[in-house]
Amino acid sequence: MLDVQGPTLPTSPRRRRRSATLLACTAVAAVTLIGASPAIAVPVTAGTAGTTATSATRVADAPEIPAADVKAHLTQLQSIANANGGNRAHGRAGYKASLDYVKSKLDAAGYKTTVQQFTTSGATGYNLIADWPGGDANHVVFAGAHLDSVSAGPGINDDGSGSAGVLEVALTVAKSGYKPDKHLRFGWWGAEELGMRGSSYYVNQLPSTERSKIDAYLNFDMIGSPNPGYFVYGYDASLKSLFEDWFAARQIATEVDTEGDGRSDHAPFQQAGIRVGGLFSGADYIKTAEQARNWGGTAGKAFDSCYHRSCDTIANIDDKALGTNSTAIAGAIWKLSGGGSTNPPTGTSFESKTPVAIPDNGPAVESPIAVSGLTGNAPAALKVSVDITHTYRGDLTVDLIGPSGRTYRLKGSSANDSASDVVATYTVDASSETANGTWKLRVQDVAAQDSGTVNSWKLTF
Repeated sequence: MLDVQGPTLPTSPRRRRRSATLLACTAVAAVTLIGASPAIAVPVTAGTAGTTATSATRVADAPEIPAADVKAHLTQLQSIANANGGNRAHGRAGYKASLDYVKSKLDAAGYKTTVQQFTTSGATGYNLIADWPGGDANHVVFAGAHLDSVSAGPGINDDGSGSAGVLEVALTVAKSGYKPDKHLRFGWWGAEELGMRGSSYYVNQLPSTERSKIDAYLNFDMIGSPNPGYFVYGYDASLKSLFEDWFAARQIATEVDTEGDGRSDHAPFQQAGIRVGGLFSGADYIKTAEQARNWGGTAGKAFDSCYHRSCDTIANIDDKALGTNSTAIAGAIWKLSGGGSTNPPTGTSFESKTPVAIPDNGPAVESPIAVSGLTGNAPAALKVSVDITHTYRGDLTVDLIGPSGRTYRLKGSSANDSASDVVATYTVDASSETANGTWKLRVQDVAAQDSGTVNSWKLTF
């Protein structure tokens, strides 16, 4: 992270997020329009009298990122620094060797990598960009970190930690066979410590048409501080909530970051009007007594007392913070890119490709599929693949209706889900249903200001 306090940057305009209370109330009112019981909004135990709803599980959930795997990259960066004068700074051999290491890992994993050169402070700098093949190129989810250190030390926390976390998440995308709906891009920036020179060059060289395709840029600068805090960027409400909700689900308190405000590679993206978010574990600010009660560690001591010093080595890392934050990165990438199944469903499939318009804040619509020629009951792992275009998918509820009339909730409405479209594969235990018969996909928009269409959906037995 740059060692100069920068100005507070303006938050780019975004759509106002609706309250969860409004969504819940609207959902109950809207359900009555189709004559169904509001109870379908809450899963109940199979066999209970009345409408049965079973929560469907997304196949492609973000995996845990082991701290040991991230730490292995940091060990390599430490070795590179040791072999190159003790640092990995801009214009030094250690930086280029670090870039070559990261690039080799990404190339082997199947990424399309691009090395971008720029000149600053009389030396050649390098950015590394890695694109994962596939996904909608008009909707890009972008995560990055700076790869350079200061000249005083190896920069293992600042920002080897963010670089290694982003790298391991990118490699996990490849290892898991994840198929994101949106296009995934990762970046490692040069010369951040000189004033975000590499990321500024990248953004300034990017045509406006390409900037507009970036749905969000997530920045990770220092995520393994030895006396860690758990800070989230507060510039964009939905991205802030995404991370806050992730940590809250794990009973980890968070605070909005102020120490790193304007001092890292998110700043050029934000100035260009791109939504930004990210995580930070603290630098040379002092941990308060309240923060120590929330997070552990030592009050009255800096989050990272080796910040920008020669002691920022492999010993200057908290493994728990490193692993937790790296897994949070994966959670955000998976959530924002909206991917479906890691492996396409196999088996006998029945599909409807008839488009169905979704009324804005209106009654539910249904799309039927007639299944015939099968024997017995549906499987306990029935695959339901949906392709829905929608401007604000947080307003959508999506249900599967079995031949018996039972309802299986696939997706509920959520004020925290501000992305567009639903392109996903869900798994439903439909073993109590006969396979043959008419199955229906029921979709409802429960709040105003949206438009959408059910493009197609498919059942795989």
